[in-house]
Amino acid sequence: MAAATTASPATAPSSFPSTTRKSSLPILCVARKFKVAAASLSSDPSPAFQSVTAFAPATVANLGPGFDFLGCAVADASLSLGDTVTATFDPALPPGTVAISAVTSPARPHLAARLSRDPLRNCAGIAATATLRALGVRSHAVSLTLAKGLPLGSGLGSSAASAAAAAKAVDALFGSLLTLHDLVLAGLESEKAVSGFHADNIAPAIQGGFVLVQSYDPFRLVQLPCPPSLRLCFVLVTPDFEAPTAKMRAALPKKIDIGHHVRNSSQAAALVAAVLQGDAAGIGSAMSSDGIVEPTRAPLIPGMVAVKAAALEAGALGCTISGAGPTAVAVIEGEENGEEIARRMVDAFWSAGKLKATAIIAQLDRAGARVISTSRLLK
Repeated sequence: MAAATTASPATAPSSFPSTTRKSSLPILCVARKFKVAAASLSSDPSPAFQSVTAFAPATVANLGPGFDFLGCAVADASLSLGDTVTATFDPALPPGTVAISAVTSPARPHLAARLSRDPLRNCAGIAATATLRALGVRSHAVSLTLAKGLPLGSGLGSSAASAAAAAKAVDALFGSLLTLHDLVLAGLESEKAVSGFHADNIAPAIQGGFVLVQSYDPFRLVQLPCPPSLRLCFVLVTPDFEAPTAKMRAALPKKIDIGHHVRNSSQAAALVAAVLQGDAAGIGSAMSSDGIVEPTRAPLIPGMVAVKAAALEAGALGCTISGAGPTAVAVIEGEENGEEIARRMVDAFWSAGKLKATAIIAQLDRAGARVISTSRLLK
């Protein structure tokens, strides 16, 4: 299927290298200043499928005190909380290029018209191009269709979900030759073009679970395993209000008090410890304890302060702003009180902020980006 848009070559310059593991620990480390080279796999791989469809989940970045270095993946059972990309081998396109044939948004039809089909200006297109480059594909081209399940500017990692799903689908189309590390780097190409160099959305969107960004230069990620018995759920309440990441980042303080720094650092460390121990109450407590970013951003989201208070009063273990907002995220163990907490939070957005809001109860998504369907190559 030929796309109606200009194709993007997979040979454009890039900023990140492919990586290899140097230990058995789930850690990624690369030097940020070097360029991505094509993967040292079999030269110019051929498609393994005619098409591949991949899903990538929503993400909650920052997790309270972990600004720009902590994040986790969340999804619901129907996989509506995330984005889906289909990558199709398309011989009608110029070799080594990516095109976007369609963008849809089943739950928000108006959203599709706001998204570019230019692969150089679309998160999925940028990530797909970076993935082709990492694979070393030169003789084949890919057409993408993107189905947006996440709203824009919601604080749920909308751009990262598109990038992660595209990277996963394109890699799988050519036989799943890349590591998770390579896929994160491909997704970062998209993130840095759209919202800046931060990995607390794209890393969990691809890897799943909780992820710690240990450092940005050199770039280093650590997967945080948590016990399978942990029944962590998230009440996500999104008001009818956009909070663009660039605007919310611009509002942050340029200097902070040393006491606030110490407190936030200790709470971020406590959150990591709670994740490793499977302590839901500890996770919630630490998430609620951001003394730097949340106090600055909350007044910019009408009703947010009241929403957090309502969630805690209703029995949530913790509550904070998801990413740059405006979504409020409350943590609970199990889903038993989720609907009541969600109702209180929605009511608070309306009563205190005069904003309509929608709520969904999600689970910790441990899988990250994954293939959900494939079709065989046409003879």
